[in-house]
Amino acid sequence: MIRDSLLKADRVEKKIDELRKNGLTENDKELQRLYMEKAHALRPCVNLTAEDKVFLARKIERPHIDDFIKALFTDFFEQKGDHLYDDDPAVYGGIARFHGIPVSVVGHRKGHSAEENVAYNFGMAKPEGYRKALRIMDQAEKFKRPIITFIDTPGAYPGIDAEEHGQGEAIARNMAKMSGYHVPVISVVTGEGNSGGALAIGVCNRLLMLEYAVYSVLSPEGFASILWKDSARHGEACDIMKLTADDIRKAGVADEVIAEPLGGGQENPKRLYGSMDMAIEKALSELMSMTPEELLRDRRRKFRQMG
Repeated sequence: MIRDSLLKADRVEKKIDELRKNGLTENDKELQRLYMEKAHALRPCVNLTAEDKVFLARKIERPHIDDFIKALFTDFFEQKGDHLYDDDPAVYGGIARFHGIPVSVVGHRKGHSAEENVAYNFGMAKPEGYRKALRIMDQAEKFKRPIITFIDTPGAYPGIDAEEHGQGEAIARNMAKMSGYHVPVISVVTGEGNSGGALAIGVCNRLLMLEYAVYSVLSPEGFASILWKDSARHGEACDIMKLTADDIRKAGVADEVIAEPLGGGQENPKRLYGSMDMAIEKALSELMSMTPEELLRDRRRKFRQMG
């Protein structure tokens, strides 16, 4: 498993951080030695299995939407609430600029600690979250702003209160409205993209996936529980489900796979942000050359060709 290599790399990274805090420069021989040691620890992180990639997709240190917005966008203004019931912190979004172009950006929100994950409900949105996302996207349609969504969720929240507030209706309404937008829609799967919780902000013209992200109808544990009545067989499920970025691209669902640093995006976030910036800019440039009607036909054609 990849986790042993990552644990070794994490231990070395902590030593590097300590030396940096003590004032050592990048040219210091001890720091350079530790960089080499970390690179050696990450060397086995090639030819990863589907189970390895699921592990990476869920890693808590992995960059999330807050990080992407800070790194890729400027002039971000957060929009809260669904104007109906409440605000859902599991969905984060608002208005921003991408390379100077006004855009609307929205996505699932996860944390980098147990406390943050509890606060954001582990990225599992309630109906209020999907209605907030729809409000942001409807506003983008009204003012002709491109929409960029970031998908990272184990699935929509399945609690009783979510069902009472119309979880299924909220997801279905989002998918229906996104199907009819006349502005460019780009979705980026950055971690997990499971079930209707992912599709609710994933009806797009271009679907991009990070190299170690996964996209599926449900989690491998859920798949194993249904098929074999044994969630412990989730490793086998990962192989059968064809949920990796490469699998999704071969199936004609993903349009581009964005390369990640060895060991995952958390090992070198700046390099990852650079790759994401180029991929999003390329997709946006292509889509902005289309007319509103061409964008609508392009999106519908994309989904009709699946399967």
